[in-house]
Amino acid sequence: MDLGLINSAWAQAGRETSFGIQKTKEIGFDTIDIFADPLDIDVRERKLIKDACDTLELPIVSIPCVAVGLIDFNPSVQRFHLDRCRKYLDMAYEFEARNLLLVLGEYIWQKQVIPPEEQWAAAVRNVRALGEYAEDLDLEIALELEPFELSLIRDVDGMARFLDEVDHPNVKANLDISHLVLSGEPPESIVRLSGRVAHMHISDCDGRVHGDLPPGRGVVDFPGYLRAIKALNIPDATISVELEYSPEPEKIVDWVREAFESTSRLMREAGLRA
Repeated sequence: MDLGLINSAWAQAGRETSFGIQKTKEIGFDTIDIFADPLDIDVRERKLIKDACDTLELPIVSIPCVAVGLIDFNPSVQRFHLDRCRKYLDMAYEFEARNLLLVLGEYIWQKQVIPPEEQWAAAVRNVRALGEYAEDLDLEIALELEPFELSLIRDVDGMARFLDEVDHPNVKANLDISHLVLSGEPPESIVRLSGRVAHMHISDCDGRVHGDLPPGRGVVDFPGYLRAIKALNIPDATISVELEYSPEPEKIVDWVREAFESTSRLMREAGLRA
């Protein structure tokens, strides 16, 4: 199984794109996920990213996209975000990535103004449309499970139900180990998503709040989750390290290297990495 890194770790520390790509390869990661908005970068920046990754033989696997507007109550906002997500998929195709990592966000106004079933239905409808667009590009959509109280998809049952209703083979789940912990999902719960996982994230947390720490800095019991992931037998699988803001941005290289070393060790012990 390949081990990747989401490049937002570098951007959050104020390091430029080319520096992050170079260091990702130098530290030892097999792949990279590119967190970039196609509406915020131009063709020159996209070419720089692709050329740098190709030169270093560092495949781009996933393109994260936060699109909370897909469940907005304004049809015009939904249309804008559908078009924006299509541009993300176009960029994923240009980068020769495998999937778009899609975050749908949360119910608004504590479910008290807009009926939550309407927001759910809008998400199902719009994600199905994106699944059809992704299929034409031979890409997948990986939906992220978010552990927050009002998240649209916040547990395994919710993910399974959402995938059932979207009912498109190119729309699958992303497994984020720390998010599963924060949602109270034990390792054995992910068997429900067998055959429906497109991508995975790994990070640590304190068991109470979202953290995205290097594995080993929190309380996550990784071996059980990694054994469950191995049992899913996902072909060509990649698990990507996701890191939030380093407490010492000037030491970001050490922060990322620590995450690589601890994750690589855990994966080897689980039989997931040579």
